[in-house]
Amino acid sequence: MLGERGQRRVFCGLAGIVWLHRKIQDAFFLVVGSRTCAHLLQSAAGVMIFAEPRFATAILEDRDLAGMADCNDELDRVVGELLARRPDIGTLFLVGSCPSEVIKLDLDTAAERLTGEHQGRVRILAYSGSGIETTFTQGEDTCLRALVPQMPASDEPSLLVVGTLPDIVEDQFRRLFAAVGIGSLQFLPARSGTDLPRVGAGTKMLAAQPFVGDTVAALVERGAELIAAPYPFGIQGTRAWLGAAAAAFGIPEDTVDAACAGPMARAERGLARYREQLAGKRVSFLPDSQLEIPLARFLAQECGMELVEVGVPYLDRRMMDAELALLPVPERLSEGQDLEAQLDRLRADRPDLTVCGLGLANPLEGEGLTTKWSIELVFSPVHGFDQAPDLAELFARPLNRRARLAF
Repeated sequence: MLGERGQRRVFCGLAGIVWLHRKIQDAFFLVVGSRTCAHLLQSAAGVMIFAEPRFATAILEDRDLAGMADCNDELDRVVGELLARRPDIGTLFLVGSCPSEVIKLDLDTAAERLTGEHQGRVRILAYSGSGIETTFTQGEDTCLRALVPQMPASDEPSLLVVGTLPDIVEDQFRRLFAAVGIGSLQFLPARSGTDLPRVGAGTKMLAAQPFVGDTVAALVERGAELIAAPYPFGIQGTRAWLGAAAAAFGIPEDTVDAACAGPMARAERGLARYREQLAGKRVSFLPDSQLEIPLARFLAQECGMELVEVGVPYLDRRMMDAELALLPVPERLSEGQDLEAQLDRLRADRPDLTVCGLGLANPLEGEGLTTKWSIELVFSPVHGFDQAPDLAELFARPLNRRARLAF
């Protein structure tokens, strides 16, 4: 494996708010940052100016950054006005940014103080969404990690699925787990921030996203046990994910086969048309979202694509060993990024498709390379059997666009 340390091109961890605020329906995300942070969220979420979103930015002005004003006084004022205007907020997240971390603003202490001042009417927590983090999806990990100490204790046997899933996908998985015979099922995050899952010695965890390593570590400290499994991308990945959970609860394979037979057959019919379009095409992944390895496994195993380079921001083997065991060997597997060196390799390889971040896609398209935005794969419902054809279509779409433009 190639390890690189150099210039990186990554998106900001504040981007996680875009999908977290959709999932945790009674939560509000208050970013303590600059006007740039506010513009980023407004652009990424596509919220119209007359909408009432569940995120905002407490702007740090020049006087705050210069240490000439008391940031805590201003933060207290903004929080007070927000809670007076929005009594429906159940959980308020104070989200750290690059500016707040540079001036060493202690948001954890501020969250404790504000919780006391508002007499427990709302749960106030803090986490870091700073762009200094390794990759933008770590914003979700730090958010969920902040919830772990608040989770009630219980040693009752249960399965906890960790990582944000769209509601439609969560509902599908609930039906599948019920059919398999796992009745005590919880999700983190839940749809309500005040409805936290229980955790203890009887809790078995199944990660739905590969970038929740810190949250998993915190849950292990609470007594939970991680089930080693690949991720539920594609037919084979979803079947292995469900099978690993069933095995952990002593449920036989034939029960899982019976529960999965119908959805697998339906997914296979939908996937067939895209396999014809993708088979034999060469694909490279630039490190961005931390989904690169499971997505590469899906494209190679189930769609017949050839893996040129699979780059990941960082390799957490505790979270990735099951995927690595299934990953067809690419020409290169790389960790970290030295941007110029990686671009040189990409230009030499000339793959049919390059999966990369937003900041690189347009310049690479200008050089004649076909690209896919990796962030779209985080925003879209792509987990599970029913979404397997949709996932394949996301990769086929830019190839089809390129073919149409060629005429």
